[in-house]
Amino acid sequence: MVDSSGLAPACGRLTDRIGIGVLTRLVDRDLVDEVLADTGKREQRTRLLPARVVVYYVMALCLFFEESYEEVMRILVDGLRSLGSWSKDWHVPTTSAISKARTRLGPEPLQVLFERVAVPCAQRGTRGAWLRGRRLMAIDGFVLDVPDTPDNDAAFGRSGGEKRPAPFPQARLVGLGECGTHTIVAAELDSWHINEHRLAEKLVDRFEPGMLVIADRGFYSFLFWKDAAATGADLLFRMPAGPELPVVQTLPDGSYLSFLLDPKVRRRRAVQKHRGSTLVEPPSGPTVRVIEYEVTNRDGSGELFCLITTILDPTEATAAELADAYNQRWEFETSLDELKTHQRGRGTVLRSQSPDLVRQEIWALLLTHYAIRALMTEAADQADLDPDRLSFMRSLRVIRRQVTNQAAFSPSPPGELPHRNNQRDP
Repeated sequence: MVDSSGLAPACGRLTDRIGIGVLTRLVDRDLVDEVLADTGKREQRTRLLPARVVVYYVMALCLFFEESYEEVMRILVDGLRSLGSWSKDWHVPTTSAISKARTRLGPEPLQVLFERVAVPCAQRGTRGAWLRGRRLMAIDGFVLDVPDTPDNDAAFGRSGGEKRPAPFPQARLVGLGECGTHTIVAAELDSWHINEHRLAEKLVDRFEPGMLVIADRGFYSFLFWKDAAATGADLLFRMPAGPELPVVQTLPDGSYLSFLLDPKVRRRRAVQKHRGSTLVEPPSGPTVRVIEYEVTNRDGSGELFCLITTILDPTEATAAELADAYNQRWEFETSLDELKTHQRGRGTVLRSQSPDLVRQEIWALLLTHYAIRALMTEAADQADLDPDRLSFMRSLRVIRRQVTNQAAFSPSPPGELPHRNNQRDP
């Protein structure tokens, strides 16, 4: 006798066997079941494709972008076949059946899983992750091409305007990442029409004391700076051209103290001056420290960088150290490139034909990338190496092979990974 999961009763249910290899250490069965219960996606009856299996399956899709729906399912179940514990009467579901199972699951469980799992994972000894005890973090944005369907086009839009529209609709994301480990620990997702700055504002509640959050000039605004600084995190932003930064006090390392003027106050002062008023408001605003330096580009031209920070005391971080820390923002851009190009495949469009499944796929992509990078960080710490020394593509290939060979075995008990216990600052 065989139950509807495709397994003989003596062997247990499929959900007690299937996994995604070593990544199941991080996204373990108990956590998945807890999230399914919390999001109301736990089944009331046994299905051929239970919700837990679909969660692992969607993550597997993000490991094997080049494979078809059916082939990814075969990768997950062939281990059970080789053990003889899989019913010969069970057949890999059709693409249509898999799509229906994904639709039943929806995007919320994958989003909640990512939000619960993805926390900064650098230990105190992790190389390249700190500036004098401050955890180096960065924010940045990117877009992902999604399938060209009417529903996706309506939900996400596309760049280029009516005259020269992009070939595919695009989803926009802004992420908060840990520079030293390349892990993306928080993200906001919306349509292409929503600009990066609006999405970045939603990430502020993930800033916390002990972080040094780095951002490029496109993210600066007076209100965003004030809100971000109020979290207790330290900030290091590159300034756009335009805002005046008067020198209030020069400092020994070549930086200087200044202040940020609220644009509303600046406009009011300009009107007062224009009208000849003698009661012009005195300058005031949040105090910042300014670091200015020039970088010579490959073509020999010079580019001026103007950074502002909440770290006012040069003895806590010198101008040279902060300039070097700003360069660590490129490590986060590397993380985004890993996710967009290497893991997904260069030029590859996401699979999902509907907006909800696009969102589900993107959260699964973020979760899977985080799981890979967290394991790489653990390996680097054990070998006393900078995580940058490890190859993402080589690690991805190893994990793919391990999933192929061992995915269907019962996963081992979760390892003692620091981020699973939400230990943000060990």
